[in-house]
Amino acid sequence: MQISSIDQVQKMLSDEGYVCGRDLATVVFLSLRLGRPLFLEGEAGVGKTEIAKALSAALGRRLIRLQCYEGLDASSAVYEWNFAAQMIAIRTAEASGTADRSALNTELFGPDYLVERPLLQAMREDPAGPPVLLIDELDRTDEPFEAFLLEALSDFQVTIPEIGTIKAPEPPIVILTSNRTREVHDALKRRCLYHWVDYPNFEREIEILQSRAPEAAKALSKEIVAFVQQLRTEDLFKKPGVAETIDWAKCLLALDVLTLSPEVISDTLGAILKYQDDIAKLHGSEAKRLLDQARADIDSA
Repeated sequence: MQISSIDQVQKMLSDEGYVCGRDLATVVFLSLRLGRPLFLEGEAGVGKTEIAKALSAALGRRLIRLQCYEGLDASSAVYEWNFAAQMIAIRTAEASGTADRSALNTELFGPDYLVERPLLQAMREDPAGPPVLLIDELDRTDEPFEAFLLEALSDFQVTIPEIGTIKAPEPPIVILTSNRTREVHDALKRRCLYHWVDYPNFEREIEILQSRAPEAAKALSKEIVAFVQQLRTEDLFKKPGVAETIDWAKCLLALDVLTLSPEVISDTLGAILKYQDDIAKLHGSEAKRLLDQARADIDSA
C-alpha cells in the first residue's frame, strides 16, 4: 500500500478502529515516508501500543513485539541457541561413535538450532513486506540495552558471533513506546520521530468509545467519558486511560446498565481504577459528586 497523504493515514487507522488526531497521523505518515523509527511517549493506557497493532493490520504486515522489562539484554532480544536440542544432538553423535568435532560444531551452531527473538525476526525478509517492529515500554529496560538498540536501529543489522552479521534487506517499521517511568537517553530519541500521546478530549474519546464499543447507547457513552475525564482531574495514584474507558463501558454493557448511578460506579470501580487507595477515595459521596459534575459538563457542552 502506497501512503500518499496524512488523511489517508487517518482513514487507514480509523478503518482498523483506531481514532487519532491529525498531529498523530502526521508523525505516523512521516515515519512511514522517511523510514524513521517512531518514538511514542505518554501515560499508560492512552493507545500507544494500539497504534502499532492498527498499523500492522492496515498495511497487512506482520507485527513483531518486543516486550521490554528490567534486565532485558541483547541476547534475549536477538537470539538464543536451543541448548536442549544441541545436547541431544551431541549425545546422539557420541552414542553412534560417528562424532566429527568440526562437522558437529558447524551443525550445532547453524540455523536448525537458532531460536530467533524479535529483533532478529524483524531483520528477516518477509514476502508481505517489512514487518512492524513494536518495542514496547522501553523505559523498563536498562541503559546498556538502550545503547545496543541505538546501534541496531542505526544500521538495521545484528551480529551473531557464530554466524556473522545479518542485515535487514528492507528496514522494518519501528515503533517504540515509553510510559516515562524514567527518561530515555537523548541519543536514542534523536534517531526517531517523537510524539507525546496525550489523553483525548471529550469529543475524540466519545469517537473512540463508539468505535470500540458501538453497542453502547450515545447517552451512556457520554456519561462514561465525562465521568472518566472528571476522574482524571482528581489526585489519583494512577489515572484511568482510554483502555480503562473502553473496559468500563464493556463491563457496564455486560450488566445491562442504561445510565450511571453512584451505586453502579462503586460496584464497577475495579474496571477503571487499579489501586485500592484510589478506589477508596471514590466510595460514598465522592462518586455522586463526580457524577453530578460530569452530567453538568455534558449539559453545558
